[in-house]
Amino acid sequence: MPIDRRKAAVFGGAFALRVLLLLLFPSLPDLLTGRVEVSTPVTSFKRLQEGLFLYNRNVSPYDGGVFHQAPLLLPIFSLLPSSRNSPLPAAIFYSLIDLLNANALVTISDSAQAVVSRLYSSPRKQIKWDGAVVAAWFLFNPFTIATCLGRSTAVFTSIGILYALSAAVQGQSVNAMLALGFASYLSIYPALLVIPLVLLSFDSRAERSSVTPSAALFVTKHIAIFLSSIAGLLGLSLLIVDDFSTLVAATYGFQLLVPDLTPNIGLWWYFFIEIFDSFRDFFLGVFWLHLTAYAGSLSVRLRRQPLFVVTSLLGIFAVFKPYPSISDASLYFALLPLYRHLFPLMRYTFFSVSAILYASLLGPAFYHLWIYAGSGNANFFYAITLVWSLGLSLIIADTIFAALRDEWEQENPEKRGQTVKQV
Repeated sequence: MPIDRRKAAVFGGAFALRVLLLLLFPSLPDLLTGRVEVSTPVTSFKRLQEGLFLYNRNVSPYDGGVFHQAPLLLPIFSLLPSSRNSPLPAAIFYSLIDLLNANALVTISDSAQAVVSRLYSSPRKQIKWDGAVVAAWFLFNPFTIATCLGRSTAVFTSIGILYALSAAVQGQSVNAMLALGFASYLSIYPALLVIPLVLLSFDSRAERSSVTPSAALFVTKHIAIFLSSIAGLLGLSLLIVDDFSTLVAATYGFQLLVPDLTPNIGLWWYFFIEIFDSFRDFFLGVFWLHLTAYAGSLSVRLRRQPLFVVTSLLGIFAVFKPYPSISDASLYFALLPLYRHLFPLMRYTFFSVSAILYASLLGPAFYHLWIYAGSGNANFFYAITLVWSLGLSLIIADTIFAALRDEWEQENPEKRGQTVKQV
């Protein structure tokens, strides 16, 4: 099998860059691990170390009230040397995870599902980047590098999502459901991707088969596989935590009820600090309803482009989930290059990119002014997180507009390039 030299160069350069940063700046991982932009209560490496400390002493990792991540991560990290004494093995491990994610992106890109699918063919399908360029966008993204060096456990959710997409575009629908089940086991929000992922798997399977499978039977079977994979992982978790109610309350209950209002780059923490407790349950339901409503509506409206639906939902999660981090944004940005053909149709690229760069540079400064310098307050940091969310929202809305415009021009080729007004 011939070696793709461009892909090997990208992968080798990205791996070398991560190791070099660790060797040149040995205190950088600990610095990034403590940043609220990188670590959240459900992805923090420090909290994972607390759970690992209890696990290695045969104590329930949830007894301390600090650890809120999936228990199956603990046996994996117990095999690695202590990160305090030997940080290099952990850095290499996370770097390899990034390379696996990039390899899944190459597979997704090479499938060309972003431009040509069973039900849709873009009139701009010739405008695209190859897998090596898409992988480079991901591997050399500063957000991806910071997540890797900060050792956020969100990378494991990302690998589950990307390999679910990779399997789906290849027609390996069962593997796609198993991978998504793994991602949903680690976190709640990937479960919302099951609708567009089943549609993507159905389209890929139908393309490769001379007979189109029954849609109802296909959906029922694969949702059952998805739920069974989660149930199996929860069953394995009981080998570590024998109290199922404690396990669910400390992981999924924690993510659903949002009891920890540690500042992050999301929209939830400040709002729930300010509201009265009597209204908390109501607004908690409203926020979750708002987040979940996008999955069904986008899947119906953009039925012909299920891969784009997944991409848009990942961007929406990066804005509206309760504990977001730059890892969620980096995952969304990793899939955006697949839609190079939509870039000419986007209208607010300059403003959205400017807002994201503005927030990325000033966010750490505003947090420092609030927490360390004492010359600001929570409004300083929350204001810049609003700018961050605005920038992401502009990109998401603009790409959805571009996708709809692309569909319209495919249906009306004689009107390509003309000005469109909504009436």
